Amino acid sequence: MAPHRVLILGGTSEARRLAGLLPAAVSSLAGRVRAPVLPPGEVRVGGFGGVDGLVGYLRAERITQVVDATHPFAARMTAHAAEACALTGVPLVVLRRPGWSEVAGDRWTRVPSLVAAARALPGSRVFLTTGRQDLAVFADSAAWFLVRSVDPPDPPAPQRMLSILERGPFTVDGERALMLEHRIDVLVTKDSGGALTAAKLVAARDLGISVVMVDRPPLPADVPVVTTPEEAAERVATH
Repeated sequence: MAPHRVLILGGTSEARRLAGLLPAAVSSLAGRVRAPVLPPGEVRVGGFGGVDGLVGYLRAERITQVVDATHPFAARMTAHAAEACALTGVPLVVLRRPGWSEVAGDRWTRVPSLVAAARALPGSRVFLTTGRQDLAVFADSAAWFLVRSVDPPDPPAPQRMLSILERGPFTVDGERALMLEHRIDVLVTKDSGGALTAAKLVAARDLGISVVMVDRPPLPADVPVVTTPEEAAERVATH
């Protein structure tokens, strides 16, 4: 039997952990971050050129399985992976960390999209943690924005904005101090899930700050989903 040739999609922490469990795998990063944290093993950086390009890659590289460990909001890549795997007959599994759930003391408003988030701001000093490429929907807002990203934000952006360039993980104490310093009264974030990015939610809860939580896009139908790198590695070994 030919050995597994696994393609791991995504630059998430789960993708890096999975690469450590599958040393023969190749990890694919989108290349949107200037200095990404690289996973162990073979790495390729850059897009595939849509579904057709991914189909060609899977065939040329004789990929036997694909694990989509992209960010929960990388809906286009996930859709392309599902279509390409269906066309080639390559098994696909999606690795997604669980989303966040409200607990006592939270003041959340869930919305289906960033456009809805921009319309639902319950405050005037906004801590925006949705990424540098999603600012256009807030460009016409009269609110003041604190925007945090790894790389400089892409225009168009809000007129009243302070940009800070930082890479997590962040601490609860640090997030609390940042929100107090800038008099934040609303946090806007995506439901990316994970303990490493939850400190801002704890800080908002402690300070009584409202949170606008953008729900995840739906996954393609009939695609198996696991929640940990260990589950993904087990599935690769047994399918």
